[in-house]
Amino acid sequence: MLSDNSSENSSISFRFPAGDQESRKSVEFSISSLPKPDMQNPFSLALHSPPGSPPIQKSQIGESEEENGEGEMGLNTTTLEIAPSQKSSNHTNRPPPFEVDDLTTKMNVVDRIRSKFNIGNELVRASLAEMFCTGFLVFGGECVNAQFILSQRKNDEWVCIAVGWGLVLMFAVLMGSRISGAHLNPAVSFFQLTQGKINAVRFILFVIAQNIGAFLGALFTFIVYYDAINAFDKGERSVTGPTATAAIFATYPGAHLGTFNAITDQIIGTAVLCMGVAAIVDRRNRIPPFLQPAWIAALLSFIGMALSLNAGYAINPARDFGPRLFTLFAGYGWRVFSYRNYKWFWIPIICPMIGGVLGAWMYEFFIGFHIPDDPETTYIHKILDDRNPDGQLREVHVIEKKPISEIHTEEETIAYRNM
Repeated sequence: MLSDNSSENSSISFRFPAGDQESRKSVEFSISSLPKPDMQNPFSLALHSPPGSPPIQKSQIGESEEENGEGEMGLNTTTLEIAPSQKSSNHTNRPPPFEVDDLTTKMNVVDRIRSKFNIGNELVRASLAEMFCTGFLVFGGECVNAQFILSQRKNDEWVCIAVGWGLVLMFAVLMGSRISGAHLNPAVSFFQLTQGKINAVRFILFVIAQNIGAFLGALFTFIVYYDAINAFDKGERSVTGPTATAAIFATYPGAHLGTFNAITDQIIGTAVLCMGVAAIVDRRNRIPPFLQPAWIAALLSFIGMALSLNAGYAINPARDFGPRLFTLFAGYGWRVFSYRNYKWFWIPIICPMIGGVLGAWMYEFFIGFHIPDDPETTYIHKILDDRNPDGQLREVHVIEKKPISEIHTEEETIAYRNM
């Protein structure tokens, strides 16, 4: 067995058994068929000197009987020498150098500027997400309203409004759920405040952000359909009548609806919404987070199909007040607030806040409090209780894992070999 510590002059002899004619011929053929080694090419050296088998430098195999002067073949000695590629002092039989792929060391534009624009304050980050996602919700939903009203029901049916609002809510929740929870509704934020899931400061900032986002969503809807609105109402902005377009942005009650029925309509509609939201986000129901936006969208579509006849199912104070305020500045006048002698505009603002709390707590009292905990969670708490009889151990909090892209390090990127 060869050693890496072999000297420069080390050699080894190999003997063929006498009379082994076939073995000698096969070795002669294999050696003669190899191309000449290129001393400058490490791959050629590796071919002629695989690990563990030194290459043949000089072959003296198979002297003919005439050259040996013997009548029959005897034992012939072939001198083998360790190739330079097998010596630790001059090892050239090595893998090719590492290849550095430029694509692995470079980041795209979004990744490069991500750290510069990332907001460190979590509350500010969440408030911006609420503003953007609420604006997206209102913009998409009111564009559906605009097509329904401006086409005089030729392009859409009422079911399209219900499904359209549900779909845009799904995308809005999908965008903001990882940052703020995607409340998008002061009624949802308020019931979470009453349950201690958010504090008062977060609630106030969320409500402000949601109303600003709803205002901007109405603004962009007005920009997109500006010419269509002018063609429909001839430039005369009105709240009621055959050419009224104010209902694109805010909700207005039907002619049959009284004040008391309007109050109950908004309370019950929002209670159904928040009851469903509380059930969907309840961890004991084991609904995967990536499916929750779709379930919430289906819930809103159901409400649109079942509870929209009376007043258009606002069930969201920001969705109604922000666009209503925009229509005041867009030329519709003070009538957007004074409609029905001020007996309407406050109902979609106050009543959903009441209905949201009622619906969420009804779910907890009738369903949520009675759902057993996950077996894994129960087992962990049992272990902690057994090992902490006096309550001296601190409460264990689960910290959300961060994706690797959000973990910044000062160390240089290691270029791994491209296999």
